[in-house]
Amino acid sequence: MTLGYRLKKERERRNWSQKFVAEKIGITNTVLSNYERDYRDPDTTTLGKLADLYETSTDELLGRSNNLSKKEERDIARDLERTLEELENSEEALMFDGEPIDEHTKEMIRISLENSMRMAKQLAKQKFTPNKYKKD
Repeated sequence: MTLGYRLKKERERRNWSQKFVAEKIGITNTVLSNYERDYRDPDTTTLGKLADLYETSTDELLGRSNNLSKKEERDIARDLERTLEELENSEEALMFDGEPIDEHTKEMIRISLENSMRMAKQLAKQKFTPNKYKKD
């Protein structure tokens, strides 16, 4: 995956036009189009603005990182809260060995779920990053 491809993918994922993104970061849509088609590379300042706008890191846009982006971190937090809320509001109380679980155990479950979600996202990133873009 090239930088241009990742830039275009991030923009399209948000259903934003080139004109909208270009105006947000202070360039023309022609320049943005050149970035997305890999005719030109953005300078570091512009790349930083794009990363901020897309709520990711410059390393992520450059294909250098399997770290989770800000959006992925928020997604994990949202999914975790939703899952815990569903567990709390279920018809049956959370139990272990026939006894209701205490607050400490609930916190341990929350931590375990959060870690599992993080690992799943990172494994998915590694799995779906082409080998030629992975670090040796």
